[in-house]
Amino acid sequence: MNETSEQVRVVAFVIIALAILFIWSHYFSPLPSLEKGTGEASEQQAPGEAGPLPGRPTAPPPAEVPRNTPVARAAAEKLVTVDSPLYHIEISNRGGVIHSWQLKQYLNDEKPPRPLDLVNSAAAQESGWPFSILLSDTQLELKANTELYQLETTPAPSSPGQTQFAAPISVLLHFSDGHLVVSKKLDFNQNYQLTVETSASIDGRPLVAGLAWRGGFGDKEAYRAAQLVNVFYQQGGKLNLLPYKKLGVSGNQSQPALVSGPLEVAGIEDQFFAAAFIPNGTADFSLWNWTKNRTVTVDGKQESEPVAEMAAGSAQGVPLRVTMYVGPKDLALLGKVQPSLEGLVNFGWTGVIAKPLLFFLQWLYRYIPNYGWVIVVLTLIINFALFPLRMTSWRSMQKMQKVAPEIRSIQDRYKKYGMTDPRKRKMNEEVMAVYQREGINPMGSCLPMLLQMPIWWALWRTLIGAIELRHAPWILWIHDLSAKDPYYILPIAMAITMYLMTKMTPQVATDPAQQKMTMWMPLMFAAFFFTLSSGLNLYMFTSNLVGVGQQFYLNRTQPLPSRSKFKKKKTA
Repeated sequence: MNETSEQVRVVAFVIIALAILFIWSHYFSPLPSLEKGTGEASEQQAPGEAGPLPGRPTAPPPAEVPRNTPVARAAAEKLVTVDSPLYHIEISNRGGVIHSWQLKQYLNDEKPPRPLDLVNSAAAQESGWPFSILLSDTQLELKANTELYQLETTPAPSSPGQTQFAAPISVLLHFSDGHLVVSKKLDFNQNYQLTVETSASIDGRPLVAGLAWRGGFGDKEAYRAAQLVNVFYQQGGKLNLLPYKKLGVSGNQSQPALVSGPLEVAGIEDQFFAAAFIPNGTADFSLWNWTKNRTVTVDGKQESEPVAEMAAGSAQGVPLRVTMYVGPKDLALLGKVQPSLEGLVNFGWTGVIAKPLLFFLQWLYRYIPNYGWVIVVLTLIINFALFPLRMTSWRSMQKMQKVAPEIRSIQDRYKKYGMTDPRKRKMNEEVMAVYQREGINPMGSCLPMLLQMPIWWALWRTLIGAIELRHAPWILWIHDLSAKDPYYILPIAMAITMYLMTKMTPQVATDPAQQKMTMWMPLMFAAFFFTLSSGLNLYMFTSNLVGVGQQFYLNRTQPLPSRSKFKKKKTA
């Protein structure tokens, strides 16, 4: 009887559990979701319905239903342009996308140079254009990005065939096939900011849609390597950069990965330019990112080139309204955007020092209208300001050089013992006794240099990120301080002056191998600097040249004691 009752209870428990599971899954189960950063979609999610945007679901499109939305489709393709003193933008009504975004105040590297176009048309023709729509369903997405949109402007065109407009102006793009409805409204100002509103729906149901920047971004001639293009987003006040290797889903980078909101900013950037999407009233503003690969021909050889792409929007299928900044990473302009985009100029941990250095660089340019000579003057000022620290380091080196033979003799007596031998402690005690007798601080020669390092590093970061140096000439063969020296004259001169300065500086190391390594250091630096910008090499060359002069002065006015004097003192 007990055994039968137990079996009945088990069967009842199974039936009740199955009933609860069925009721919950049928009536109360949540919508399928996308884990942050994975881009993996549930197969149960119907295409087009509101919910987190998956990479690419495989479910079929929705069944046909009677049309309840008027058809809105243009009869022919049309290309209109919007101009301001800062930009020239071409908008196509096929897909309602951007075909060209030229910055009039910045030139490319073509001969003759032309205004820089942030849109890579060759890549965009393969993978899609900026301001295209990202949808869950590939068929709907293809339709949204290839159909002919009706295009209207406010104010209205002055003539029926007008295709050129001056900012400020609003451009409205609208398409409907009776089921799929997509609208985009672009409000252009005369500065680098604009407002964009987008919405997409299917049979009256809102779609999860992202406004995309496809086809790569930025200065494709000078910086075609995707390593210099990042997707970025700001969350909780922290700016995060995603290089192309971290875009998309692991194992399938072409599948979009989701960074869930709310985000304060999302966008794409290269070394000197950025396109930033800033939500305006969208609570769950999110980011999708991925990488496409295209085949390019370089020096007659075909190579695979990764193209970073992104989209921003609401993960809940609500209409999107964003303020956009598309332009140079100029610190003054980025600071005027709300929230501030100054973090896109990456000074690292040296920002407290680097920003004043950049402002001082700009101030000097008012009086010396050549950034090459500005770098020279700035380097001279910094080096002479730090000369007292060099004097302190020099005096410490003098003392260390004076006792170097005595220190070497102590080390020779203990070199047969291993590092873990207790007798090595006796050697350290004898060495410290010599330092105390002569009043030497072992860190005295290094401390002044360590104090200078933050300033040098801040100036380094300033010269790397300053858009003011892009295409800025110096003299003769240097036509772009942000690009490498075409003839490698500056890095070679930098190596020579560094070698001279090393040769003239007292060697505090007593180990011959360490001394030899110190002498080879300039050549190692030169190899590294061959690939860096002319502005950085000019800074290093000028700094080394001043260092040689200062070291020559110190050697003449405060020469080191000769070794013969040291031997006499030791004998006495």
